[in-house]
Amino acid sequence: MKSTYDLKSDLKGIISQYVKEKRQTGFKFENQERYLRHFDWFYFYHGYDGINLTKSMVNEFIYNKHERPVSHYNKEVVMKNFALYLKNHGYDVYEPQIRTVLPRSNFIPHIYTNEKLKRFFLAVDNYPISVNSYRNTVDPLLFRFLYGTGTRLSEALNLTIADVNLDEGIVTIRHGKNNKDRFVPIAQSLTDRMVVYMESFHRFSKDNTFVFPGVKMGRMDKSTAYNHFRDYLLMADIPHTGAGPRIHDFRHGLAVACLKKWALAGIDLTNMLPYLAAYMGHCDFRATQYYLRLTADLYPHIISKVEAEFGYIIPEGGCFYEEN
Repeated sequence: MKSTYDLKSDLKGIISQYVKEKRQTGFKFENQERYLRHFDWFYFYHGYDGINLTKSMVNEFIYNKHERPVSHYNKEVVMKNFALYLKNHGYDVYEPQIRTVLPRSNFIPHIYTNEKLKRFFLAVDNYPISVNSYRNTVDPLLFRFLYGTGTRLSEALNLTIADVNLDEGIVTIRHGKNNKDRFVPIAQSLTDRMVVYMESFHRFSKDNTFVFPGVKMGRMDKSTAYNHFRDYLLMADIPHTGAGPRIHDFRHGLAVACLKKWALAGIDLTNMLPYLAAYMGHCDFRATQYYLRLTADLYPHIISKVEAEFGYIIPEGGCFYEEN
């Protein structure tokens, strides 16, 4: 993190050590470090000494009346984790709890109908031949991959040949959001398409070649993918506004489709959330619960049947969605 600020308090040594250890495990830890630097200044300014966290001190730092609830929440998370780190190193300190309830996001993703999906992929497949570009070969599989796996665009564009195991029907997402690796199984129909694609387009490619390349077989830029996406929406006669559709809506759609399918099958959705969270690469259940709430809003007749059998399962408010 670029900053000219030097830690000043008696906590500076252990804060530096904590940040260093987090970075060594692969986390960027930039926003967290910024909050810890603010706390270092707060600790120094108020004349605290030694290595100690008290309830009054921590709460005064977290709940600044001039800051928004989202800042309070972020500070709660950072200070709770820092307190746990101190405890693990033998310090008897106060550990704050996560008590700030953030409002649900008003953002509603675009969930495609089957008819719109059909029009969209027909547009991708029938886009006019583009000279000096791989889009006519790459895009039909790229957008089916995004739709069929629910991966983030950045995760798909970072995939290399070495990350794809078509014999097992699995791709490895490396250094995804929160710097986590995960395995993503792919459907047989998508696997079959990828086999044809890899055997033709990537016949002579090396293991470090990007699966969905851009110019000169380098990494495709996200802005390029979005520009192509807008072209296909226009061809498919799907209106685009400031609220979308977006490429990321394919990810939302997959999660909602899974929950809808499980609900219709009479499966207790609360038991499935950990599996969906792991598949989607969520670091906690907040984003996954957002999909549960969204499914309930879109298909109330389905969810009501599930609730009748398993009890009330949909979180009421307090579900803040912020995932990219």
